[in-house]
This record gives sequence, C-alpha cells and structure tokens, in this order.
Amino acid sequence: MLKPQDSNTRNTKHITGLWDFSFDPGDMGIREKWYAGKLPDAVRMAVPSSFNDIFAEKSKRNYFGAFWYQINVKVPNGWENDRITLRFESVTHSACVWVNENEAVRHEGGYTPFEADITDYVSAGETIRITVRADNTLTFQTIPPGHIVDSPVGKRLAYWHDFFNYAGIHRPVWLYSTSKTYIDDITVVTDFEEETGIIKYDVTQAGLNPSYRVGIKVYDANKELVAQGSGKSGAIKIKNVHLWEPGNGYLYNAEFCLYDGEKLIDDYVLRVGVRTVRIEGIKFLVNEKPFYFRGFGCHEDLEILGKGHSDAHMLHDFELYKWIGANSFRTSHYPYSEDVMDYADEQGILVIDETPAVGLNMNISTPVVAGSTVGTFSPETANDKTQANHLGAIKETISRDKNHPCVVIWSIANEPESKTDAAVEYFKPLFEAARKADSSRPIGFANVLFSPYGICKLTKYADLVMLNRYYGWYSEIGDLKSAEFQLRKELEGWSKDNKPIIITEYGADTLAGAHSVLASPWTEEYQVEFLKIYHRVFDSVEAVAGEHVWNFADFETASGVMRVDGQNMKGVFTRDRKPKAAAFELRRRWKRDNE
Repeated sequence: MLKPQDSNTRNTKHITGLWDFSFDPGDMGIREKWYAGKLPDAVRMAVPSSFNDIFAEKSKRNYFGAFWYQINVKVPNGWENDRITLRFESVTHSACVWVNENEAVRHEGGYTPFEADITDYVSAGETIRITVRADNTLTFQTIPPGHIVDSPVGKRLAYWHDFFNYAGIHRPVWLYSTSKTYIDDITVVTDFEEETGIIKYDVTQAGLNPSYRVGIKVYDANKELVAQGSGKSGAIKIKNVHLWEPGNGYLYNAEFCLYDGEKLIDDYVLRVGVRTVRIEGIKFLVNEKPFYFRGFGCHEDLEILGKGHSDAHMLHDFELYKWIGANSFRTSHYPYSEDVMDYADEQGILVIDETPAVGLNMNISTPVVAGSTVGTFSPETANDKTQANHLGAIKETISRDKNHPCVVIWSIANEPESKTDAAVEYFKPLFEAARKADSSRPIGFANVLFSPYGICKLTKYADLVMLNRYYGWYSEIGDLKSAEFQLRKELEGWSKDNKPIIITEYGADTLAGAHSVLASPWTEEYQVEFLKIYHRVFDSVEAVAGEHVWNFADFETASGVMRVDGQNMKGVFTRDRKPKAAAFELRRRWKRDNE
C-alpha cells in the first residue's frame, strides 16, 4: 500500500485537528444510525491522539467498547475527474467508516493503514461527513489479545501486554486523488555488484485501463538523472552507486510513471535506498559488512498524546538516538507511524519491524476462562481466527513497510508461548507466510525468558535468535553475579545454533532519582551495574550481534504492584526524555564502539 503523496498527477488533503467524539457504552450507534447526522453528546477530540489521557475522569481514561469520531470536510475543487480515496493510517483497534450515509470500509487491527475508494459517494467541491465507529475491546481473537473480566463492580478489560491499551485515531487521516487508472503498488528489492547498484522492481496498476506503459527514472540526491528503464517489472542499474548504509541514509528518488502513448496518466515517486541484508552463520551483514545492533526497544508513548503521532517528539527522539550512539531500534510491539519509518530511512537508522502480536503467552499471566485454566492455544483462546488475524497483521505490516531500506528484520511476535507443540502448529504457517510475502529480509520473533535454549520449539523456524532476558530482575533480582552466570550459560547454548543472537530486551526498572551506595534494585546505580554485567557477557560471546536495551523511555502501562505510578520504568530516559545515569553509561559504551 503506497503512502499518499502530492505529485504531477496526485493531490492530498490532511484531515487532522479537532473532530467530534462520543462514547457509545451501550453500542447503540449503528442501530440508531449515528453516522446519518450529528453525533449525540459529542465533545471535541484531537486527531491524531489517544482519547484516554485527554479526559480527567478515570472511567473515561479506562473506557473500553465502541466510540465514535466525526468531521465535516470539503473535497477540494479540481478533483472532478479523479479517483478519490479516504485513508486512515491507524485506528485502534477496529473501525467502521461511513462517508455521509454510505459505509465505506471496515478494518481490524490498530496499527496498519486502511483506505476506501469513495469516488462514487462524493463530488469535488462538496462538503462531506466522515464518521468512524471504533472499538478498543480486545478478545482472544484480536491481535493483540485480551478478554473481558466480570468483577463484582462490573466488567473490565484484561490484557497480557505490558503497555497501556491506548485507543483512538492515532495517526493522520487523508483524502487523496489519483487518475482513474493509477499505480496501485510498487515493490522494490535492491542489490549491488561492485560499484553498480541494482533496483529490482514490480509495478501493479489498477483502475479503468490497467495496461498502460510504465516508465521509470531514478534521480540522485542532487536531482541528477542517474538511471532509467521501462516495463511493469525489471531491474534498473545505477553506476557509481551511493549505498544506503547505517548512519548514512542516502536515498534515490525513483519516479514511476504510467503513460498512454506520450500522455502522463499517473506518477509516483518512491524513495529508494540501495542496500543488502543477509545472514552468514553468526554474522548479520549489511552491504556485506558485519553489523552490530546498538539501540532500544521503544514505544509510541507520550504524555497526553498517548500513542498519537507527533513530529516534534519524533525528531527529538532521533536526536537522543544520535546523542547516545544508537544505530537501531525495534518497533515494539507494533508497526510505528509511517513518518517514523520515513525518517529512519533518512537517518540511516536500522529497524526491526514488529507486528502487534504481543500477549500470545498466557503462561506469563494465566487467565481463567469458563472456570478452568486453559493454555494459550486452544479453541477457547488463541484459535484459528486468531491465527487468521495474526496472518493479516503480518501481511499488512510487510505490505506497508517492504520498500523501507531501514527495515532489516521482520519480527512476527513478541514473547509468544514457544515451548509447546500447539505453538508450533500455530506459528509454523506464519513463518512460511512471512517468507512468502518477503524473502529479502530475515524473519524472527522475540523469545521469552521462560523458553530458554533447549526448550523453545520456534527459534528453529527463525533466521536468527532474538532474546528478551531479565536475569537480575525478574529472576535473580539483586544478585547480579548469579544473573551474569545464568546469562552467559544460556548464550553459550544458543551459540550452538550458528545463528546471530540479538538481545532484543534487557533492563531493570529504575526510579529516576533513587540512589544507593549498594546498588539496590530500583536505583539508578543498579540499572548501571545491570547493564555492565550484560555487556561484559555480550562481549565474550562471539555470536551476539546486537543489544537493544528495554526501554528507550519509561512508558505508561496498566497499574500493578510492579508498576510505580502506572509506568514501566525500565527506560534509560524518563517518560519526558530526561536521562538517567544509565543513559550516560550507554553513551560511553556506544560512542566508544562507534569511534
């Protein structure tokens, strides 16, 4: 799916700002046709943002169920002869959209875009009403999963992922226009031979006459034409290629055009970074050079905005990556905003791109369903429908992000149950589907502490080992000598698989400003000592190809006895991006290694 853009034949209109917003706790809106007129009892709501932290009432912050957005928008003049599309970048977790009184599109999944051709419903120059019914309820069949608990004081939503269930229209909404025949999709895979870059491409057309001639021109960063070609698929060669490399996000502009004879029908400019990614034994190679991951697991999580995208915060976070010496991050635990991916392309930051499949492990916090304890994978819990939704999330993530040079690994899940035959039955087809969707990048998943070497049954299907480890926190807490022994022992085991090992999570909750001479848990001193012993082990195990600290910054989660002030405090920065002592320790290590 191509991101909207302005070009010689395309036009866009951002629909952000203040929308009308209504809760629908009785789920009466569809029956009462709220989409046919003004929303009842509406208040104003910012788009993009999560609705939760806008309100001051706890019941509204923790609300789950149906809720509605609505706005009136003018279709631009000049779009009379165009195809007109309405696109949402993210609505968490499900949505149904009406244009005036016409149902335009439905979508399941809170972190990938969806769109609808609304040409038949609107006219250029007309003011239209866009209405969205969203729902943030999680079930055993959603990705991520959850379930509704009956308590003595009413129902509440429970879930197994350790971050707050923020909801709303989290990213921009667009109207955009194209020609009636248009470029529907583009896929590029890059390579190079000595000093010659290769862009392998495939163009999909759609619309009234999807058989127009395709022409391609490639421009360098100085806007000089460096290569061209024609045909719906093929390969274009660039002499004296400037590779996209870690820390040097060099991008070419590849202009794809549809022609009827010599008449331009549609054009789309795709930014292309020429680079290769592959695994050779225990080495992770970028452009045939060994690469070591330094960075973080992160969250889209901001005060008041929740998971709403903010360009200013994005830029500041990337400046902090640069300051601390990070070269990569994981989109834990869902695909991030497309603007983040675009900027990572520009900055030469590598990304492990993860689907929203987090919480598929009820061994961590086993629920009781229908009065009996059940496993993660069963007809009553994660079942065939869950697997189908998970497959959809994988395909949508890859479809959206396949052309980003920053994306070097697909992570299809975070900490799933992985030691049972049921897990194999569930996940094996998903690994196969991910490879079919994109064979140019390694496929992996983040392995949980409870499935160590010799126990996990899924890592054999992955191209690399990705480990979330908390020796010294969730086990051996306060005993860093034992933690170091356990970590070293396990990594030496995984090394036998002859695959690169990336530690995708390691860290300790730390209350900023808490200090102790004895480096006790929760203090800044303990977080620093924790990191040091992990780094000592990493440096002694040849197969370790990267380290991603959990987490970049403190983030909001469900309240609990392990969560002070409702936050996971494993960040090396506070939630408002103030550095803890660990940030300076990481800067010393990562800047040293980068010099």
